[in-house]
Amino acid sequence: MTDQQIVEMYWNRNENAINVTAEKYGTYCYTVTYGILHNEDDAKESVNDTYMEAWNKIPPNKPKILKIFLGRIARCISIDRWRKKNAEKRGGGELPDVLEELSECTAKNGNPMDEIEKKLLNETIDLFVKGLGHAEQKVFLCRYWYAESIREIAAQCGFSESKVKSMLMRTRKKLHKQLETEGLL
Repeated sequence: MTDQQIVEMYWNRNENAINVTAEKYGTYCYTVTYGILHNEDDAKESVNDTYMEAWNKIPPNKPKILKIFLGRIARCISIDRWRKKNAEKRGGGELPDVLEELSECTAKNGNPMDEIEKKLLNETIDLFVKGLGHAEQKVFLCRYWYAESIREIAAQCGFSESKVKSMLMRTRKKLHKQLETEGLL
């Protein structure tokens, strides 16, 4: 079944849309959530919350690429769940490091950005990532989308950990420069 057909099922409020979504994108959503939470039960619960959020967001939204739409929802839900769970006991996992590393590029005086700035920032980062070379793009996404550890990325890509760290640092600097050029910092 195509993404457009699945979206139409949501649009028509066909409850089978969730089952079809789970069948087609369940493993992907679980990978996203588990990479952030590192807890099987929390990851499964976040995946279920992802389906419910998709149900609530379609309509009025009509996503062009359902996989990306679901991935963003799953990621946001997982980060929120991680923050709630770790509110008192900071540390553990890769997420604190990932968020801190990216905040060097995206933080704006520690204040939340309004919706227009968020959208522009997202579009700029998307274009930036698409413009990276294959290896840089893979390392960047593994770290900042899937919240994988440096060790995991190095093993997956066949690089040393120091090379991965170096690639990430150079890519963050490029991103920072791009965001400054666009006036987003």
